[in-house]
Order: sequence, then structure tokens, then C-alpha cells
Amino acid sequence: MRKIKFFIMLLLAFSLTTTVTFANKLKADVRTKRIPAGTNFQLQFLQPVSTFSGSMGDSFVATIINEQSTDTSVILPVGTVVRGSISNVNTAKRFSRGAKLYLDFDHVVTPSGRQIPLDMAVFKYDNIFYDGGLYKNLGYGEAVKANYDKAVEITKNTTEYGTKAGEAAPGIQYLTTPLCAIGGFFGGVGYFIGDSVADMFRKGQDVYINSGDIINVKLVNPIDVPVY
Repeated sequence: MRKIKFFIMLLLAFSLTTTVTFANKLKADVRTKRIPAGTNFQLQFLQPVSTFSGSMGDSFVATIINEQSTDTSVILPVGTVVRGSISNVNTAKRFSRGAKLYLDFDHVVTPSGRQIPLDMAVFKYDNIFYDGGLYKNLGYGEAVKANYDKAVEITKNTTEYGTKAGEAAPGIQYLTTPLCAIGGFFGGVGYFIGDSVADMFRKGQDVYINSGDIINVKLVNPIDVPVY
């Protein structure tokens, strides 16, 4: 009986020693490389995300298309998966108030399969609100300004057309230019008033990120990635 107990204790001691040795060896083989805060990631979305059909909590998957590496090793290769979700959606409303899309980048999946939490923020998009929301247009004031710019463009183009039309016959431009300018002015005013009234009832634009679109984000906090 004593011999059996001794044999069991010897076997347990051997197993423990082997496990510790293997763990220490594995630990020695693993190094980490730090990707500093402010690093630019280019993410290509693998599925569409929008304020039109998306809602808070919907997940998305993107891949890194700019390799993260050092002089000696690749930390995150092209194709590395980044997972995230929609953290909030402000839907489009009347008076041309556009929707806002808020994205949360949750974690990156390393080549070894580890999931490392991420803190990222979009830094390059058509428009970014002060709180990080992505949008296409803000509201009625912006719509009215766009209508004014369009009205000015209509007047300018019509006047230039009258000038060029008059070049075919000397002296005619003194008639065609002012007539076209007046016509363009009233046309521009009509467009400005009509579209500005319509913008009171029109909803603002939705935000669409299509499959294959590339979004530029920055790392807010550094991450340490295991490199074998």
C-alpha cells in the first residue's frame, strides 16, 4: 500500500514539474508588441451599416487593409478581423435634420486567435459630429445655405450662357447678357424659395457605409499584441 502511495506521489510530482516547465517555455516564446495610440487603421467593411436599416446593438465585421508591423515582425497583417457594433443611431427627421451613426469598435482578432479589446475613433469621414457621430447633413440651416449656393450658381451659369450666345453676332451680347441675367436671377430665386420650403418637410439624409467601403480610424489607447 505504501509503495502505491509513493508511486502516485512520484507521478504527481513529475506531472507538476512537466506542466510548470511547459508553461514557462510557452511563456518565454510569447512576446508582445505595442501599437501606440494615434495609429491609423484603414478598415474595410465586410457588410453594410446604415442609419436607415441598422439599430443600436447591431454587429459588424471589418478587416484591416494597412498592415501593422515593425522592422522585425508583423503585428497585425492585412486581413486581420476587427469586430464592432452600432452604439447608437439618431434617425433622420423633418426640417432636413440628418441621421447620425455611432460606431463602437469592440476588439481585434489576432493571428493567434486572441481577442484584444479596442478603443478606436473614426477620424476621416464626410462629416463627423463633435461627439463622434457620423452624418451627411445637420439640419435646415445647412439645407438653406446649399439652396442659396445653388441659386447663385443658376444665375451665374445663365448669365454666362447669354454672354456666349451673344458672341455669335457682335453687339447682341448687350441684349442677351442682361436678359439671361434677369432670367437666371428670377430662376435662382424661385429655386431658392421652392426648395427651402420643401426642406421644411423633407427628412435629412441617412448615413450609409456599404460593403467594401473603407473607413479611417485611429487607436485612442495603445494595445499590446502577442507576437510568437
